[in-house]
Amino acid sequence: MNLNIRPAHAGDLIFLVNAQMSMAKETEEKSLNQQTLIKGIKHLMNNPELGEYIVAELGSKSIACLLNLNEWSDWRNGNVIWIHSLYVLPEFRKKGVFNRLYEYVKNKVDQDPSFMGIRLYVDQTNTAAQQAYKKIGMDGEHYKVYEWMPGE
Repeated sequence: MNLNIRPAHAGDLIFLVNAQMSMAKETEEKSLNQQTLIKGIKHLMNNPELGEYIVAELGSKSIACLLNLNEWSDWRNGNVIWIHSLYVLPEFRKKGVFNRLYEYVKNKVDQDPSFMGIRLYVDQTNTAAQQAYKKIGMDGEHYKVYEWMPGE
């Protein structure tokens, strides 16, 4: 598959919104507030120091995206990239699309000494995603993520 992997731009807003709404519904049966999501995506795009969205295209069609967020690690004196908001259109799953997105992020870490590594979190019931992450060499042995989200 001849994919183009690139940073997202303002013209990707509709795709990113639709992808995130689909991902939330599919993985957690949540309906996101579209206006809040639009504001959140625009905020990140206007503040690139926070991170960036990456888009995978096949020809002129956007088929996948993920969000990289920077987290400062005092233990490592550098940033760890957190992969968030990963979504691949259903018809393109299990075809190596995530692998290509991951390679793009991994190359960023390999080429920039200010990045110390990559992390992501996955819903405990999403076993297909967990298998995909293990297949590329990631492990879930070190940490368990806890959260508190008021209002949810």
